[in-house]
Amino acid sequence: MSPTKWWQAAPGGPTALLHGLRRAASFRMALLFLALYGLISLLLFAFLYVQISAYALGRIDDWLARERNGLMRDGIAELHARVDFHARLDPDNVRPFGLYDAQGRHLAGTFPGPLPPLARDGRAVSMAVQGGQRELRAAAFALENGQTLLLSQDLHEFKEFDEVLVRALASAAALALLLGMTGAAIIGRGSVRRLDAITRAIEAIVSGDLSQRLPQRPAQGANDDVDRLVIVVNGMLDNLERLMREVKGVCDGIAHDLRTPLARLLAGLERAQRRAGSAADYHEAVQAAIGETLSLLATFNAMLRISEVEDGIRRAGFTNVDLAAVLDDVIEFYEPSGEEKHLAIDYARPADLRLPLRGEASLLFEAFGNLLDNAIKFTPDGGRIAVRLWRDDAGYGIDIEDTGPGIPAAEREAVFRRFHRSEASRHLPGNGLGLSLVAAVARLHGFSIAIADSQAGCRIELRLPMSLNTPVPERMPAP
Repeated sequence: MSPTKWWQAAPGGPTALLHGLRRAASFRMALLFLALYGLISLLLFAFLYVQISAYALGRIDDWLARERNGLMRDGIAELHARVDFHARLDPDNVRPFGLYDAQGRHLAGTFPGPLPPLARDGRAVSMAVQGGQRELRAAAFALENGQTLLLSQDLHEFKEFDEVLVRALASAAALALLLGMTGAAIIGRGSVRRLDAITRAIEAIVSGDLSQRLPQRPAQGANDDVDRLVIVVNGMLDNLERLMREVKGVCDGIAHDLRTPLARLLAGLERAQRRAGSAADYHEAVQAAIGETLSLLATFNAMLRISEVEDGIRRAGFTNVDLAAVLDDVIEFYEPSGEEKHLAIDYARPADLRLPLRGEASLLFEAFGNLLDNAIKFTPDGGRIAVRLWRDDAGYGIDIEDTGPGIPAAEREAVFRRFHRSEASRHLPGNGLGLSLVAAVARLHGFSIAIADSQAGCRIELRLPMSLNTPVPERMPAP
């Protein structure tokens, strides 16, 4: 785009652009700083003008004092001749001197007019002569014989220098103002473009497109307030989209997974109504219906438990918990189940390791228990399960690895959604909510959970950065 038409790119033309610039906070802020800079520059220029002018006048005053000393070098007797000699050397009368007697009568020199009423102490002053048409810097010196020596210099060159100085300072101020306004317009235009792009993205999100994200600059340039806000909002949108997917998945899961047990329940009751001929037949039908109903209630209870955990209500009851002790209890509880399938459970943890954190022991026990129960369920007889607990300067970690069939890479995110069950697990009992509860408990306690590559089978990794979960030392239970 050519430089002369950049402003025409805005919808509505330059009028809309100017209106947008006025609404841009960055443009107004730039103008505010420009005004502040202009005030500071004005004070600085005034200070420079006063100092430079005083310095120039000071140089003239010093010259007058030196000339007086030079004229008096040969004494008063030769003063008359030296003043006349100076007049011949100054045909333009730029520096007129004058010698006056005690009555103020002119004796020598070319100073215009009579002796002015000046203090004869050598102090230089500016004065107008010849009806105000000329300005001189003059100093009068009293001599021993009562005469007065008057020395002066024309201020025409000083006035020209003064005008040049004022023009230079004014030009610098105008250039700074122009550059400042240009910079403010460029900054404001950039902000307006970013805000327009953000506004369009938000409008698309409001209209229902949750896949949209606020435009974000590259990471190396994302360092201002808007960038940080965009990063936070995009993270919020990621969570919102995930929650919306989970809500849709819950609805689809309820329709899919609960339809079968409800159909079995209805079919059993209808069959009992048609075929049952004795109390024993009715009793068997009722028992089957109770079993299906309990399974449905277990599913709904699991859903409610996950929602409760995700709402963060349980965080209010957090206490100091030893993560290592919780995991010890989980291993001890599930070891008999592993022995029934002849599984080797290798539990590795440093001796005397304590991992204090803020949390709820029952939820952590349930989450770790679900992971270990899944590993036992899917590992073939005679297989192996490895559980490793570790700690370093960055935080805590728990790794659970088994020799089962594993989870395909394409399903590693989906397994944490409610009611998701892979084809390999549909023949096993369950409702597809176990890993969803594990993920909810992990997020509640600040853990990250991921399924990693494993040569043996499935490997689940939980990580907790040290900075995200700090216990209260004075309330820690004794080891």
